[in-house]
Amino acid sequence: MSAPISNVRPEPDKVLVEMVDYVLDYEVDSTLALETARNCLIDTLGCGLEALSYPACTKLLGPIVPGTIVPNGAKVPGTQFQLDPVQAAFNIGAMIRWLDFNDTWLAAEWGHPSDNLGGILATADWLSRNAIASGKKPLTMKDVLIAMIKAHEIQGCIALENSFNRVGLDHVLLVKLASTAVVGQMIGLTRDELINAVSLAFVDGHSLRTYRHAPNTGSRKSWAAGDATSRAVRLALIAKTGEMGYPSVLTATTWGFYDVLFKGNAFQFQRPYGSYVMENVLFKISFPAEFHSQTAVEAAMTLHEKLKEAGKSVDDIRKVTIRTHEAAIRIIDKKGPLNNPADRDHCIQYMVAVPLIHGRLTAADYEDSIAQDPRIDVLRAKMECVEDPQYTKDYHDPDKRSIANALTVEFIDGSKLAEVAVDYPIGHKRRRAEGIPLLVEKFRTNLARRFPQKQQQAILAVSLDQAKLEAMPVNEYVDLYVI
Repeated sequence: MSAPISNVRPEPDKVLVEMVDYVLDYEVDSTLALETARNCLIDTLGCGLEALSYPACTKLLGPIVPGTIVPNGAKVPGTQFQLDPVQAAFNIGAMIRWLDFNDTWLAAEWGHPSDNLGGILATADWLSRNAIASGKKPLTMKDVLIAMIKAHEIQGCIALENSFNRVGLDHVLLVKLASTAVVGQMIGLTRDELINAVSLAFVDGHSLRTYRHAPNTGSRKSWAAGDATSRAVRLALIAKTGEMGYPSVLTATTWGFYDVLFKGNAFQFQRPYGSYVMENVLFKISFPAEFHSQTAVEAAMTLHEKLKEAGKSVDDIRKVTIRTHEAAIRIIDKKGPLNNPADRDHCIQYMVAVPLIHGRLTAADYEDSIAQDPRIDVLRAKMECVEDPQYTKDYHDPDKRSIANALTVEFIDGSKLAEVAVDYPIGHKRRRAEGIPLLVEKFRTNLARRFPQKQQQAILAVSLDQAKLEAMPVNEYVDLYVI
């Protein structure tokens, strides 16, 4: 006869407590982190503005019930929508992730920490508008930057040593978790309530990676983070009512997260929470492409010019070898038909073929009008990915965090071009001096897609000035983006 199961309610799991204490107590004093967060903010919002040019994205935006008006609701940049914070978080989150052009974090798990901005900005704007309506002070944009730093840190530090993709779970689980923690703090949860909220995020249903991989790759991967960050706002608001939590949600025997979804393994941590992730985050500056391919695309751009110098064309190519790291092979090494833009921007062969042919890679290059060019699939078929163990090692090295790719082009006549290798993408911390001016130019371009000149200048005047931005009330900053 088995022993009865103890029904003594345990103390909260250590992972929950450390996360909550970090959010509530940690003082961000890193100038680098705050400056990087400002750059992250403008880059992320710019990505969302570019996505508004795509009907596949905009069809998902707006209130759940058309015509719904929310007094003092959160505004969605680049639109005329003013929504409840949960739906606003979905709108903003879907916009910023749609084109796979916002920041990236690569480790045992990968993901896009700026996905959390959907919940952070929606909540901060909603809180600020209601504060003003009640005669109170609004939040400032520095509050948003600090929340971004902490959300980045939670998502990124857990990702360093813990692979969710290897158990079939999508990285947006970490968006839901990080957003719940920081949004819960923003809406004023007590320590116990915030522990409850984070436990609710862990016990929640989690997305499978099905929509990111062949043969099912599809557009949900473009709104999954919006869904996750909006769900976080919802869970934080539920916890605000005093709803109970589940203290051993991770460690409970049989029924906890570790046993049910993580093969019985506990989370491992490389470092305590601080501001490391924001300081080292990777920006997608030049190409809207899955990040493991960024250096491959850069190498392909170089080879496009070398082809012209050699008097060759892609029709003369016999083989392209892509020397890469293990994660790239596992995620984006893809043969066979590509069925939609979401399929194409997760195929390294496609993302190398387009710049080899055209000398560019833009969001529009994933659309059917470009993909129907027969030269792309012919060239894809000539490509082979080969793992370089040193590249894989350097990818995981916390002091390097490289995302290296090297391309070799061989011709039908037996000649070849010298291999072009790129260890660090332009959005890497090691290339900040080179990258930030281009990031600002990317932001200017995205503003011009949506706003008249005077409005662009008003946004830039604040966004490029650290002190002005930090001091500005959230609602006033968001109002700058209203059409």
